[in-house]
Amino acid sequence: MKQHTSDEQSGHQLKNQSSQSTKNDTVNLLKSSSIVSSMTLISRVLGLVRDVVLANLLGASLAADVFLFAQKIPNFLRRLFSEGAFSQAFVPILKDYQHRRTAAELKNFIDRVAGTLGVILLLVTAVGVIGSTGLVSLFGYGFIGQPEKFELADALLKITFPYILFISLTGLCGSLLNSIHRYAIPAFTPVLLNISLISAAIIVAPMMSQPSFALAWAIFIAGILQLLLQLPFLWKEGLLPRPKWGWSDPGVKRVLKLMLPALFGVSVSQINLLIDTMIATSLVTGSISWLYYSDRLLEFPLGVIGIAIATVILPNLSQKHAESSKKEFSAMIDWAIRLVVLVGIPASIGLILLSEPLMLSLFQHGTFGTIDAYKGSLSLMAYSLGLTFFMLIKILASAYYSQQNMKKPVKIGVISLVTNIVLNLLLYKPLGHVGLALATSIAAALNAILLYRGLRANNSYIPLPGWLKWSGRILIASTAMITVLWLLHEPAQQWQDWSIFQRVTQLSIEIAAAISAYLTTLYITGLRLTDLRN
Repeated sequence: MKQHTSDEQSGHQLKNQSSQSTKNDTVNLLKSSSIVSSMTLISRVLGLVRDVVLANLLGASLAADVFLFAQKIPNFLRRLFSEGAFSQAFVPILKDYQHRRTAAELKNFIDRVAGTLGVILLLVTAVGVIGSTGLVSLFGYGFIGQPEKFELADALLKITFPYILFISLTGLCGSLLNSIHRYAIPAFTPVLLNISLISAAIIVAPMMSQPSFALAWAIFIAGILQLLLQLPFLWKEGLLPRPKWGWSDPGVKRVLKLMLPALFGVSVSQINLLIDTMIATSLVTGSISWLYYSDRLLEFPLGVIGIAIATVILPNLSQKHAESSKKEFSAMIDWAIRLVVLVGIPASIGLILLSEPLMLSLFQHGTFGTIDAYKGSLSLMAYSLGLTFFMLIKILASAYYSQQNMKKPVKIGVISLVTNIVLNLLLYKPLGHVGLALATSIAAALNAILLYRGLRANNSYIPLPGWLKWSGRILIASTAMITVLWLLHEPAQQWQDWSIFQRVTQLSIEIAAAISAYLTTLYITGLRLTDLRN
């Protein structure tokens, strides 16, 4: 009886929080996105520090390629759960329960989702660890016939694979906090992974004959720490689940039913990146590393802007759908697309024009040479062509999932996936790793365009007036930014001759000047902060 009373109180607390949130129609999406962006920015900055340390430690060597491969698989699965399939399936159902069900039903639903997900993840983790040799053969088929690479990849994957268990449960916790507009802690959580890897690379790795093992264990430990960080905040909010097995629970079935097709929706870009890594195992040593470091630079604006907006907009869109507020639903999508275009286009241009200076300034240390920086800059340019589309996919797919519409994004995801595979096979031989990055960007563009057309076709999204003026401002401001970067341009040889301090100083000047030119031009053409508010 006490247990039941406790659950009722916890459920009522969550229900009250939800009701208050539902009644509050003045939620400032820009403010919420800013909170997530700020926390994500801290994580991304530390992520850059981490990558600089890893590049200095491992360079683009055999050990680097193998370690990056071993962490790619659990990291890919993390994104499916934390930023992809699970959250996209769970949050709309959670919002529906918050809006339409009793407090007891809501609490029971959360407990059963937590218990069922935990058991499934435990089984997946056990299979992954036991079957690591098979996974390496499947995803790292290029390592077959190279015993040193294959055996090291197998050993590292056994250590890194359990990360999926801890980080997916962390994703569940983060989704619960996001559902009541507590965005800061879930967005800050990835910082622990970066701190763990940096500490291992600096302190532990130099004492080991094979440094990559220290990094693998750092990922394992980080997974535990990230989960533990969420729990006190869940308890404080009355959201801490008491896991129960609930395979036959109707709500759990709905989540699982939505989750499986969602794997091909918002996560298709990550699937394409994984395919890039798979094919890169058959290319020259260093290809995986070049793709990884270029992708990491791409992840900076993608995480700070694209994922941050998608994180905030999903529960809000789900709430508007539950309330049948079609006009406000469409307005939220319009706001998100405008913000993505406003930031994504100049970020893409900046990464393309500064690709080699970025690689030389951040990663060309220790065993990561100038040739590696050049090779990485080529794939960075190819990936950057698709940056705005990567961001748009996060937003547009969230619109479908908030409506619990999985069929359309699945069909589009399959088309994008097939397109990427075909282009990979056509481009990887003549263009090497750059062809793989280019194929992924083209597939992302197709994905975003088809998602957009689908929303327009079913009238879920109707663009608000003012898009022509908005686009014109961005075009003029981008032109001003390109002009400034062109005036400050220095040849690659000069960058190579400079010291680290000179490189970082010049890069900082160019980035600051480009941002200033862009923002100043936007202001001159009439854009104000009030235009960014929902």
